[in-house]
Amino acid sequence: MTASVNVFNAAGWLCALALLACGVAQAQTPAPVEDRGRALQQGQYRAGIAHRDLEQARFDAKLAEQDVLNARDANAVAQKEAALRKSNLEKAEKSLAAARTRLQAAQRAYDDAVNAVDAVPRSAPAEKKQ
Repeated sequence: MTASVNVFNAAGWLCALALLACGVAQAQTPAPVEDRGRALQQGQYRAGIAHRDLEQARFDAKLAEQDVLNARDANAVAQKEAALRKSNLEKAEKSLAAARTRLQAAQRAYDDAVNAVDAVPRSAPAEKKQ
């Protein structure tokens, strides 16, 4: 009986070693379930990064759109201001032209008056009546 107990005992040890070897082999090679879990986790991580990039791109697009709207408004105001300034410039140029015309007329009138004074004969002082 001791011989049969030893055989069973040895067989038990061999089975235990075989199971242990299988466990070690399985631990060294990832199970397909673990591969799927890891792939799922990596996919979720990449999807999270892509979602964050998408949200950032949406935010950047909104900012750019607002910048365009602000620039259009500023351009419209600047064009109105430019039109007003151009109108003011045209009025000032007309006023300058009118002032120069008046200046020339005044200069001619002055020159005519001076020439008239110069044309008056210079005679001796008039004699006094007694």
